[in-house]
Amino acid sequence: MTIRDLNPKAVWENFYLLTQVPRPSGHLEKVQEFLLQWAKERGIEAFKDNAENIVMRKPATPGMEDRKMAVLQAHMDMVPQKVDESTHNFETDPIETYIDGEWVKAKGTTLGSDDGMGVAAIMGIFESKNLKHGPLEALITADEETCMYGVNHLSADTLKGDILLNIDNETLGEFVIGSAGGINISASLGYKEVAPEEGDIAVKITLKNLRGGHSGLEINEGRANANKLMARLVRQAIIDDDARLASWKGGNMRNAIPRAAEVVLTIPQENLDDLKELVDYCRETFVQEYRGVEENLSLTIEETALPAGEMPDEIQDNVVNALVACHDGVLRNIPSIPSVVETSSNLGIVKIEGGKVEVLVLARSSSETMMEYIQEMQEACFSMAGMKVEYGGQYGAWQPNFDSPITAKMVEVYNRMYPDAPARVEVCHAGLECSIIGGVYPNMDLVSFGPTLRSPHTPDERCNIPSVEKFWNFLVKLLEEI
Repeated sequence: MTIRDLNPKAVWENFYLLTQVPRPSGHLEKVQEFLLQWAKERGIEAFKDNAENIVMRKPATPGMEDRKMAVLQAHMDMVPQKVDESTHNFETDPIETYIDGEWVKAKGTTLGSDDGMGVAAIMGIFESKNLKHGPLEALITADEETCMYGVNHLSADTLKGDILLNIDNETLGEFVIGSAGGINISASLGYKEVAPEEGDIAVKITLKNLRGGHSGLEINEGRANANKLMARLVRQAIIDDDARLASWKGGNMRNAIPRAAEVVLTIPQENLDDLKELVDYCRETFVQEYRGVEENLSLTIEETALPAGEMPDEIQDNVVNALVACHDGVLRNIPSIPSVVETSSNLGIVKIEGGKVEVLVLARSSSETMMEYIQEMQEACFSMAGMKVEYGGQYGAWQPNFDSPITAKMVEVYNRMYPDAPARVEVCHAGLECSIIGGVYPNMDLVSFGPTLRSPHTPDERCNIPSVEKFWNFLVKLLEEI
């Protein structure tokens, strides 16, 4: 059995089609072309707007023209993460899916159900000839996972709808009406490399097989950050073994908790055994600290070719100290809703090589003042290391509307359909496009929902099969009753 055999076919067949089209963030030309051609073949009005989004429109079922227009919204890009041994190329290769019990997974990569399931559901609604609904629009946005480019450049005259249904939540029966804002923090530094000391050797230390995860939804689960663990080890190697840092490669997405990091160090030959003992000690320490969370943690050391250059002592010490000191993880929860994270940061990417340091952090908060505070905290940390700190891609928090008419309607319909598992109205720590769309269209009523996904932004991403059918049936009924 393949995913094309699953029900509802309206969703799974379209999701299969999406898995065949490369769509990593930043490389969306193929999926944009696919969506426009798909719509053309079905006689659906569709166009690409000035912000690289795909917009579709579908008239109301006869007799339902007076209903409020609903906008179905999802994002077309996916987070490209894979296991170390995978040779998958996200810019050219299709995603290989398989069924594991009640879950759909991908072979060694992210699945792309975030947010491919939302796009597939929109496709299913728009190509149907027999569903009942009022007038519909679709907004399929560009580069949500990296900088929310599509909604950050959305024009105020693109959409006509009154209600926005964001299909980008990961738990069936959960209706999200508020989310955190976010900002990209970049710290950089240039330096002139120096030659390794005469007689030194080089080693490569690799930390891998961590769980990683979504830096908003799973930041509170105590998962290890590969960059932070590596910083602890490297700092101690500098102190104990006269190590010099030649290069560092850790993480590849700001919004994914880094699963792996790799450094190249140079050391005096006579300190090799001691450094190996330090690596053994750190491995045992990290395994103990993350027992029950990081069961597959791997930390290895091997000799490698001596690099041509490395960091000068004073630059190295400042940068490594900053990586040890910078905040990562949850800063605090919402005081009035203690179960929900308010403010956090993710040390997502560290690149050091060739005379350049790049550190990329994603900070999130649902509080404007705490967002300012965590920016100040990170800037102070990296500025003390002599690094240039810049900000970009900022989006505000989506403030909840507890009087939302569409949310009330959704809860009523869902509870009528599934009385054994009542709906829940929530706010979340992930960044959702609703915050920006609501700023462009202040009178629009917005809510986010979807089928059940787990571990997005990691190769362990999976989509729950039974939840997709319940989600689809609910969406169909909701559109009929709006």
